[in-house]
Amino acid sequence: MKNEKGRFTLRVPKELLDKIGYIAEYEGRTKNKEIEQLVKKRIADFEKEQGKIEIE
Repeated sequence: MKNEKGRFTLRVPKELLDKIGYIAEYEGRTKNKEIEQLVKKRIADFEKEQGKIEIE
């Protein structure tokens, strides 16, 4: 089965990463999953305002 996950290196200030880590631990997630949830929420909010994003 083909891996459908892309990879992306994200550089952020350590303070932000530490705070995301705190929130992730509080929510029972990894930092990666916490960031994924934030991205999904942002996309959903955008699509609600601007319409569905169609990717070919």
